[in-house]
Amino acid sequence: MNKKSHKVKQNLITALDIGTSKIYCLIAQIEPNQKLKIIGMGHHCAQGVKAGAIIDIEEATHSISSAVHDAEQSAGETIKDVIVNISSGKPVSKMIETHLQINGREIETTDIKNILEISRYHPLSDDRTLIHSIPIDYNIDGNSGIKDPCGMFAQKIEANIHIITAATSAIRNLATCISRAHLNISAGVLSSYASGLSCLTKDERELGVTLIDLGAGSTKISIFSDNKLIFTDTIPIGGNHITNDIARGLGTPVAHAERLKTLHGHALSASFDENIVLDVPQIGEDQYSTTGPISKSILVGIIQPRVEEIFELVRNRFKKNNLDKISGRHVALTGGASLMPGIRDVAAMILNKQVRMARPSGFSGTSSNEMAPSYSTVCGLLNYAFQNKNILSRHLYEMPTIKNSFFDRFKKIFVSKKKVS
Repeated sequence: MNKKSHKVKQNLITALDIGTSKIYCLIAQIEPNQKLKIIGMGHHCAQGVKAGAIIDIEEATHSISSAVHDAEQSAGETIKDVIVNISSGKPVSKMIETHLQINGREIETTDIKNILEISRYHPLSDDRTLIHSIPIDYNIDGNSGIKDPCGMFAQKIEANIHIITAATSAIRNLATCISRAHLNISAGVLSSYASGLSCLTKDERELGVTLIDLGAGSTKISIFSDNKLIFTDTIPIGGNHITNDIARGLGTPVAHAERLKTLHGHALSASFDENIVLDVPQIGEDQYSTTGPISKSILVGIIQPRVEEIFELVRNRFKKNNLDKISGRHVALTGGASLMPGIRDVAAMILNKQVRMARPSGFSGTSSNEMAPSYSTVCGLLNYAFQNKNILSRHLYEMPTIKNSFFDRFKKIFVSKKKVS
């Protein structure tokens, strides 16, 4: 990627969302009124990526560079530091308990930092890397459910910590691609966490809500309560699986299957579907050759079972992890695949919850049409960085949630190799 020579502004935030079908890059400027204004947008077809994981370093690097270049051209700025999403590596959500002796004195901010630091050294297998360490609540001398213990007196403080880990190899491949695109990683944020920061309201995150992010390669679940992420999981089925079902079921090219899904797809059957006729090119034929006319009901008959399967799997995850009560009565749907008509009704029917459609909000410099549900993750990355503004002052900031993570180790190794060579 060609870099301009002028100085990079420090009031800019750049977010990079590496997805299965698209790579999005947004550049935002922090306004004097402490609002985020998007000044640069870029996206590129994701090549070398499958289900959010890097499967071809060279192709993925090219796609990342192209998306970032488009955003730079749009903004008229050069960037070098990005905050990136993490969706690969089979993220695992787990609650742990840590404690610290206070010996009767007043609890200070440094004590809270120390107990969080302890959680970051929770034993992990060699093939897992810590992504997030999120304090949920505290127990002070047997009194539980305390949200902010600072200023209280105690003998011992205990904390319930939500840690999220991912496969080290997947993180390493991601870091390699970004480094080869001549970019520095400011922080890594779980995709489902980021999405919740952009399209959920403060009241939803406070009172309890489940966000279901329907992407191309996977469906990501995140549960928020008391304004904290308390659970996350991933189902390896997304919009691309629906497309492939259509392609196989109708014997049509994948590109045309995607077009059929986008223009005529519906998650629920209707009586009048029989009267709507669609022409479908066959595999191996030219673009003007079509099969005999088929009714829309056949298309919907392919789509609906897969959509139902996705939400049945979500419901099963709730039951498996005893999350029926914790997940709340409200569900928000986002992500590119959530745009399919009827999908909200299927979700409400299977999950037996109130369901709404969610998209990013609260940004200036863009129209509401541009902030489609597919931008939820990349916009959430901007919000995450904005809430932790000290990210902007370093090339590689050791976020409290990923301190001593692989990103830090990778940076040190990469820089040392460059010096040796």
